[in-house]
Amino acid sequence: MSYLQAIVIGLLQGITELFPVSSLGHSVLLPAFLGWDNLTGAQSASESFYLAFLVGLHVATALALILYFRETWARIVRGLFRSLRRRRVETPDERLAWLLVVATIPAGITGLLFEHELRTVFAKPVAAGAFLIVNGLILTLGERLRRRSEVSIMAAGHGTDPGATRKLETLRPREAGVVGLAQVLALFAGISRSGVTMVAGLLSGLDHEDAARFSFLLATPIILAAGVYKLPDLLGPNGDGVRGQVVVGSLAAGLAAYGAVRFLMRWFETRTLTPFAIYSFVVGVIAVVRFA
Repeated sequence: MSYLQAIVIGLLQGITELFPVSSLGHSVLLPAFLGWDNLTGAQSASESFYLAFLVGLHVATALALILYFRETWARIVRGLFRSLRRRRVETPDERLAWLLVVATIPAGITGLLFEHELRTVFAKPVAAGAFLIVNGLILTLGERLRRRSEVSIMAAGHGTDPGATRKLETLRPREAGVVGLAQVLALFAGISRSGVTMVAGLLSGLDHEDAARFSFLLATPIILAAGVYKLPDLLGPNGDGVRGQVVVGSLAAGLAAYGAVRFLMRWFETRTLTPFAIYSFVVGVIAVVRFA
């Protein structure tokens, strides 16, 4: 792997991990489009330098998220330990902490058991393109069903206006679990983690800003844990010859991720998932046509 490839893939990872367009899908498709056969073949190998390289990028992305939400995470951690000490949940921070715990469990268990197999089996350009089309459809469907969800929120007494939404801390543990369960779909290259969790949040009645915030907070421990869990791959034989590239690529990924989360939190104050749905669908179709 060249340093140019490391920088390009790092920037790509940092942006697409948070944009609802699937970082895993893009890490498969971009090398294929650019003719980087050394990376395309390594992506689907059971053991490879490319997978070890991506480990470093995941850690950098998670650290960028922690830095951006540092004040929120400080409150969440304090709230969690305070709740454990008191054995009850009293404040919004304590409630959010436990919602994140509940929502992390499904993807954590599934990823631990099946992440490697799913990554290697479906990390092919045609499959990634097809799942990217599915991602676009999920985002589109989520926006269309949002109005129906708003009607349900009104009926439940959380709002009185047609566009009423609920606050993040009003989510029930069961609803947080559903959002967390949606993360499992991101194990397929082409399905976006942030996209499917945002859709699940929207259908629970959250607005786009709170759905995005919960999505990014929820992604942080999963991404960090996945990177740390796979760190021995980077330190072992698979990391030989790419450790310098990992450092450079991780710097690029971390900077890109920090810029991406700042942009998206502002974007979702007033805008929707629709542009990302269109992008996913178009790029997915192009990929399927190109590589089928």
